[in-house]
Amino acid sequence: MKYTQENYDKLSDFFKALADSTRVKILFCLYKGEKAVSEIANETETSQSAVSHQLRLLKDKRIVKQRREGRYIFYSIDDDHVEKLLMLGLDHIIHE
Repeated sequence: MKYTQENYDKLSDFFKALADSTRVKILFCLYKGEKAVSEIANETETSQSAVSHQLRLLKDKRIVKQRREGRYIFYSIDDDHVEKLLMLGLDHIIHE
């Protein structure tokens, strides 16, 4: 692993992307599996436009990925590293 300023900046940006409760709710929704925007909006009780906006940010940071099927776009967590970080963070929060 390279300890460079560029990597420190990228890591900081990654954690900034997780520093929003709506985005965290979206990620835990996607932890259950791939979903369309409408499903995510329903599960998180967030408007579809807000979900789309947050997904765009998460996609830009490579935290989620998308897959197109016809006219629908399905989102999922990008890889198991993101899943592990979510679970480690939650374990840290609930640990007494």
